[in-house]
Amino acid sequence: MINVTKPFLPPLDTYQQYLKSIWERNWLTNNGPLVNELELQLKDYLGLEHLLFTGDGTIALQLAIRALNLKGEIITTPFSYVATTSSIVWEHCRPVFADIDPYTFNIDPSSIEGRITDQTVAILATHVYGIPCNINAIENIANRFQLKVIYDGAHAFGTKYWGKSVFAYGDISTCSFHATKLFHTTEGGMVVTGNPSLLKQMALQRNFGHSGPESFDDVGINGKNSELHAAMGLCNMEYVDSILSDRKCLFDIYKDKLSTLDVQWVKLESNTDWNHAYLPIVFKTEAQLLESVKMLNGHWIYPRRYFYPSLSSLPYVQPALPTPVADDISSRVLCLPLYHGLKEEEINLIARLLLRVQNNPA
Repeated sequence: MINVTKPFLPPLDTYQQYLKSIWERNWLTNNGPLVNELELQLKDYLGLEHLLFTGDGTIALQLAIRALNLKGEIITTPFSYVATTSSIVWEHCRPVFADIDPYTFNIDPSSIEGRITDQTVAILATHVYGIPCNINAIENIANRFQLKVIYDGAHAFGTKYWGKSVFAYGDISTCSFHATKLFHTTEGGMVVTGNPSLLKQMALQRNFGHSGPESFDDVGINGKNSELHAAMGLCNMEYVDSILSDRKCLFDIYKDKLSTLDVQWVKLESNTDWNHAYLPIVFKTEAQLLESVKMLNGHWIYPRRYFYPSLSSLPYVQPALPTPVADDISSRVLCLPLYHGLKEEEINLIARLLLRVQNNPA
């Protein structure tokens, strides 16, 4: 069976050494030494000044919205995982969907401007598939209209924009360390900000508002993560560079093997160093996509329709302004299997099956 992704696991004995130290300390959670060590290593690796390790990427988004005290409309993308929109709704704000760029699949800055009203307080943009948004254009809009900017970088670990980590931009950026991501802590995430006051506020909110054992300075929740999850992250930090390199090689093999497949490939913004988090292709029609999925599934290969359906169709959001590009791309995009350890012969098989569908239409 070939799934769309497969978690990377470090050597078991390495992880067991961390577990042994946890057992010896009997310190399982509440910002233990491994959590602190992971945060330090992440800051060093990514070249960031401030970040917090969180329970997951969704709670990271919720902390970001809460820390910025957002109330009103947040302009966002309908082409993302459901957590992006759900976090806005969960925090009692209203998502307003802008359309996406037909080539990068990220939120289209020109569509953002047309959605701004006197109720707009922020832009929440997703770096879809780990590919940076047009950050310069988004931040120019935010500055002109005095809006806050949150970047959902769930897929973007290791991606750089103009030579810096993609997380260095915006008022707050977030990331997911879920097991499906190229760097993971089994479950986990982080919030990143260049603002020390925001960092302090999110640190309080992450830990029930505790400012001391018996004092509470803010409304908070449990957004912390455990020593066991931090241990997995510390193990995996040693392999990030090789994982990134391997994914690029696999992506290039796909591009070569599928050079005659009549599909659209994603386009990168200039000055981008992409992490190759996913491998999306866009078919000419949804019917071709469905026929290809059927063929692959018949050979125990399971790609996934990231991201379908468009989030503007969610039953708990208010009627949206039209987003025709997002709706169209959502119906035709398919992410092929891509993960560390995927074999070239497996890519060859996937390519042959996709070309068979193209060359022998039903």
